[in-house]
Amino acid sequence: MATVHFIQQGKGGVGKSMIAAILYQVLLHLGKEVVAYDTDPVNATLTGFKEFSVTRLHILKQDNIDVRAFDDLLEGIFELPQEAHAIVDNGASSFVALGGYLKENDVIQLLEDNGHRVFLHTVITGGQAILDTLAGLNLLVSGFPKTPIVIWLNHYFGEIQIDGKPFETFNIYKEYSHQFHALVPIPQGNQATIGKDLENLFAKRQSFKTAINSSQSIAVRSRLMRYWNELIAAVEAAQISA
Repeated sequence: MATVHFIQQGKGGVGKSMIAAILYQVLLHLGKEVVAYDTDPVNATLTGFKEFSVTRLHILKQDNIDVRAFDDLLEGIFELPQEAHAIVDNGASSFVALGGYLKENDVIQLLEDNGHRVFLHTVITGGQAILDTLAGLNLLVSGFPKTPIVIWLNHYFGEIQIDGKPFETFNIYKEYSHQFHALVPIPQGNQATIGKDLENLFAKRQSFKTAINSSQSIAVRSRLMRYWNELIAAVEAAQISA
């Protein structure tokens, strides 16, 4: 049995590729065989991590998304070895296209019937994008009512609150909490220190392992190590790495 992680959110710029990169590295650290697919037709961020095993799926043809290109993705997933993990990082511009493909071809049921485990991952942010990311989540829970969803809470842009109340009090949580496999809070820290360290890390498309073992200052490497350990703990607590 392989485990497939589809990372889906209709709002761009909220951290989907960051989550894909984090999940890839933590699973690898935990001794899993990991492969990744980048289906973003515009910003293939995950492909930029040269240390990772990423297959870029070219789905844009003559400025239109060719959904038949997702057939290659499905073939690759079916060839996964036992106990492997596949991460599918999908762009905001192809959110509707991939979701439609999964539903039209009953892909999730097909994978599960063949012994695979499937998770949908999405991200909820604070700040101005909170309503947009909640709308993306709503499309997932309504479109895939039987599929477990992992929600990553990204507080980088502001607190995830409406009228001062946290995510667990939102109507969407009350109605669909049975479908939410886990809430994964992305660790936060001082924006001037670890925040800047992380910006540099992801701008370079560098792994935590490489950065921690680099010639950077002791302070930077120490902060990254602490943050890395927090990420490992958060993913392990979500129980998606078995």
